[in-house]
Amino acid sequence: MQLSDFNYTLPSELIAQHALKDRTASRLLQVQFDSKTNSSNFLDKSFVDIVNLIDKNDLLIFNDTRVIPARLHGKKESGGKVEVLVERILDDHSILAHVRANKSPKAGGLLLLEGGSIKAEVIGRQDRLFEIRFLGNQSVLDLLEAYGHIPLPPYIERQDDQDDRERYQTVFAEKLGAVAAPTAGLHFSKELLKSLRDKGVSTAQVTLHVGAGTFLPVSVDNLDDHIMHAEWVEVKQSVCDAVEACKKRGGKVVAVGTTSVRSLESAAKETGKLKAFKEDTKLFLTPGSTFNVVDAMITNFHLPESTLLMLVSAFSGYDTIKMAYQHAIQEKYRFFSYGDAMFLTKL
Repeated sequence: MQLSDFNYTLPSELIAQHALKDRTASRLLQVQFDSKTNSSNFLDKSFVDIVNLIDKNDLLIFNDTRVIPARLHGKKESGGKVEVLVERILDDHSILAHVRANKSPKAGGLLLLEGGSIKAEVIGRQDRLFEIRFLGNQSVLDLLEAYGHIPLPPYIERQDDQDDRERYQTVFAEKLGAVAAPTAGLHFSKELLKSLRDKGVSTAQVTLHVGAGTFLPVSVDNLDDHIMHAEWVEVKQSVCDAVEACKKRGGKVVAVGTTSVRSLESAAKETGKLKAFKEDTKLFLTPGSTFNVVDAMITNFHLPESTLLMLVSAFSGYDTIKMAYQHAIQEKYRFFSYGDAMFLTKL
């Protein structure tokens, strides 16, 4: 398929710029496909209705990554402005990062970030990323926590504020390392999770540290030529055991977000059977791809021509997703990270 197959026109006013005060107040579009009639059906619901869509035999899989304050502003020692966006923490003092500047900094150059509170040396480049070493005794995480900004996506056209520190984070976030939120999880409150547990629904957690590369546009027309960015994943044996138990009792494995989907399917890619997995993934799922583990998923609405739109099109069918997005636009759903959600089942 071609990149243009995944384009659509979205009115700018449908791009959510702020999170709703109540996490569960989002809308939920349930997408159904009837194989007998070869037709799709779209049901407009509230997100709290997810309790009725998940059976007690099902297994919900969450991504427990935690967003770090990964954006830093400053200048080069020569005076030019720079913006640093962490892609990955290499060790206590080193990062890989995207750097925006009029002229790219050179190896050996000094960066003065956040009013000089952070001094950092450019070590070199790894393709489009820069290796940067923070100077001094404080760790990268401590400095980011003290001076960094929440890395809101580029389509949110405002500066981050104090509310984003809490709302651009899931209530089950634990493991520091992401520079973008697993946004399908933002709709869950502690009260909603309790309602699901009270129903008897089982849960498990994987970890995928979402990188800033998730927002990079696909730069090739032929999708076969696209090189996916790498993201770190961990799927523990306990998750594999929970999935096996769910399948045996006739339940559905429901992934919360595309990151949970990519985690599970990466861990099953080699043999088709889920196994413990702890390494980088570059899994790129497009129409025609096989899904070995996930039966249903909860997801937000994704950018035109994005790899995430390609993933959901692979999962529920290209034509179904295309019509679902048309329905969502017509019904004025809120799009992207702080927007509304969809409930999808596997084609």
